[in-house]
Amino acid sequence: MKGIVFDFDGLIIDTELALYEAFCELLKLDPSELPIKDYAFYIGTDSSALHDFILEKANGRMTLEEIIEESSILHKEKLKYAIARDGVEDYLKEAKSKGLKIGLASSSNREWVDFFLQELQLLSFFDVIQTRDDVKIVKPDPTLYRNVINHFGIHPSEAIAFEDSANGAKAAIGAGLNCVIVPNKVTENLQFENYHLRIISMKEKTLSNVIEVIESI
Repeated sequence: MKGIVFDFDGLIIDTELALYEAFCELLKLDPSELPIKDYAFYIGTDSSALHDFILEKANGRMTLEEIIEESSILHKEKLKYAIARDGVEDYLKEAKSKGLKIGLASSSNREWVDFFLQELQLLSFFDVIQTRDDVKIVKPDPTLYRNVINHFGIHPSEAIAFEDSANGAKAAIGAGLNCVIVPNKVTENLQFENYHLRIISMKEKTLSNVIEVIESI
């Protein structure tokens, strides 16, 4: 292996659970009225489909503009003291020590990604970052991953993508990368297809262990 590529939302930091909770709070919905398994289907891709889904759940109580604006405020409040998911920093440090190329491919915008990476003091680890600002179509389209691999100058099979969502996994596999699934509380019940390894968190296996498993497949 010559490189690793991280997703961002839900993988490096659990922004996804915070947003789900923000929507429930904003619309005064019980989790049974906004099933997390249905919500999870819209994770890891363009936010327009998610907003349409939430608008339907609002049932006329709020406009789309109000939902977007007010949920954004709540979301940021919930992430005020955000921390990286278990093992993320360990993987980045190990990758750096091994001389691996390190990339990030996210369907979010660059300002959002950079803000949290700076807050977590992780920004300097990445050799290349690709976000929705760099492509016409986000995940599950594979372009974000292809861009990172092209920057690396390696074959896709020489890289491992770490993803938490089904849409993200489809993008990574579509680009030809090896894919490791690390679900979070929102995405753990999704049905993932064609991935190479699934782990509960990056504390479960070291990066070296993961690479050994992938290379043995």
